[in-house]
Amino acid sequence: MAGEQRFGRWGRIAVGAALGWIALTILFVLPWRWIPPPTTAFMIRERVAGEGTIHYQWARWDDISPHLPIAAVAAEDQKFPGHFGFDFDEIGKALERNRRGGRLRGASTISQQVAKNLYLWPGQTLVRKGLEAYFTVAIELLWPKRRILEVYLNVAEFGPGTFGVLAASRHAFRREPGDLTPRQAATLVAVLPSPKQMSAANPSEYVKRRTREIQAAVAQLGGAAYLGGL
Repeated sequence: MAGEQRFGRWGRIAVGAALGWIALTILFVLPWRWIPPPTTAFMIRERVAGEGTIHYQWARWDDISPHLPIAAVAAEDQKFPGHFGFDFDEIGKALERNRRGGRLRGASTISQQVAKNLYLWPGQTLVRKGLEAYFTVAIELLWPKRRILEVYLNVAEFGPGTFGVLAASRHAFRREPGDLTPRQAATLVAVLPSPKQMSAANPSEYVKRRTREIQAAVAQLGGAAYLGGL
């Protein structure tokens, strides 16, 4: 009987802790469904490290050129409209590359990148990857797909200290994000894998080649109409 009482007490504590964690998660995730995040974990990290000025302003979905969302999806996560936060085919390919001695890369979806940028830190530890998966599920449950993509375009780092498409388009092309051409949108997306080393304003030959590849991928998907259901 005493053992059953102890089990019941610890069971209630566990349930209470789980419910508390879920409530805390909702508190941290749900508001950004409607409110622009004032900052992100990656921005805070750069401020603490003293790595220079942070340039970040929010651009509403309707103020962003339709060429940019489809360029991001074509380059980063072509299955974005249909998956629930994870592309298991790409994860399997990445694990196979790693098994053969290659780098573990290329498996993160846009939803996972939003979770990482907003709440976490760089790295590949099991704890960080576990938290990334947890927050990815929470984001997919609590936000519509269009909001996930809108937040991604606003918090992604496009250059040293340059976060979001508004700051990026003004810096690289001296124009508003709604005025981006297809080539300019693809150029911005081309630098996302390594924004501190690559420049949209002064693109290297690699960035120019990657820009052409992204434009070809956009055309293959059918252009902005591919995201018409978001």
